[in-house]
Amino acid sequence: MSAAIRVAVLDYGAANMVSITKALAAVGADVVVAAEPSAMADVDAIVVPGVGAAGSAMDHLRERGLLEPIRDWIRNGLPCLGICLGFQILFASSDEGGGVETLGVLEGRTVALQDAPTLPHIGWNSVEAARPHPLFDGVVDGSYFYFVHSFAPEPADEGVVVARTTHGRTFASAVAKGSLFGLQFHPEKSSEAGLRVLSNFVGLVAARAAEAA
Repeated sequence: MSAAIRVAVLDYGAANMVSITKALAAVGADVVVAAEPSAMADVDAIVVPGVGAAGSAMDHLRERGLLEPIRDWIRNGLPCLGICLGFQILFASSDEGGGVETLGVLEGRTVALQDAPTLPHIGWNSVEAARPHPLFDGVVDGSYFYFVHSFAPEPADEGVVVARTTHGRTFASAVAKGSLFGLQFHPEKSSEAGLRVLSNFVGLVAARAAEAA
């Protein structure tokens, strides 16, 4: 079923496109790269990846006319996965660079990691479940995933938090609300556990598509 699922990876100049597109293809998705709103047509899900700064990411999304299409997509309950910076900008604002307004589809803000022994936080770290969720089906609790970041979101609603990670103070490393998902780690760089999370995401999209058919 998942082989027929079309996933648009948004290209706004702030992401490692090769790794995420290859990883999604490896778990059975039909991947398209979307650098403009028209490329989001006729897909089942979107992925907002990202490496870099929140301010420049928002500028690039605005320049490519993607801001409102992303907001509309999510507000319509369609599946979306934000990864790393793409996760952070789902929230209302980021403290990075003196403060910037971000997408605002989740309540809360992105803040600097607190009491971190090293910044940026680069490397493998364990991800501990906050509550069961099908996004992590088949993933052993406490599995290690790959991180590269100095900021992380503080959700206003603790109920959206699926998993947490500790680097200094504990932070939310995965969230889910309806068909909206966010990961602070890079699943595309996290070996078998990361591919399993991506496979689960594609499976959740496929199940939703089947219900809607």
